[in-house]
Amino acid sequence: MAPANTALLIIDMQQAMADPILPPRNNPQAEDNIAVLTDAWRRAGRPIVHIRHISRSHRSLFAPGRAGACFQTRFEPAPGEHVVEKNVPDAFINSGLERWLHARAIRQLVIVGVSTNNSVESTARSAGNLGFTTTVLADATFAFAQRDYGGAMRSADEVHLMSLANLDGEYATIMNTAQLLQE
Repeated sequence: MAPANTALLIIDMQQAMADPILPPRNNPQAEDNIAVLTDAWRRAGRPIVHIRHISRSHRSLFAPGRAGACFQTRFEPAPGEHVVEKNVPDAFINSGLERWLHARAIRQLVIVGVSTNNSVESTARSAGNLGFTTTVLADATFAFAQRDYGGAMRSADEVHLMSLANLDGEYATIMNTAQLLQE
């Protein structure tokens, strides 16, 4: 497992991410892997940060007061675990997250959650740019199918893999849950 001062960042594991109106996604095992990691972090007494998207738009699935903005039951923060609310994809923007991590001498992060190409990628890019040693777990994140800029439909796997390629080596190390837990 990662060093003792490594924080687990769980991004946007909210009820809206399970809404049936969303496009097809990949990594159906992601939630199970996140749960395994959460349990391992809790047993080891290591820091966990739950990041929740709260939209500025009242029409959004993530609008304040809507069920979609609530954490999925499986990923409710335990007492004492830090919660960060954000209203842009990057969890470091206007949230106090960087200050909270520095105050606890946390310099290493493991990032999981959704969606790989949006909040996970933007948060991992900032983490890398801010000097944190960052790991993104490929099998504990997921993406949704979407059209590329040229109009071609891309599968969730394609979107996911391209996002991980964008991060790998420059902003973060990419690995899977089993690899991390074995270290």
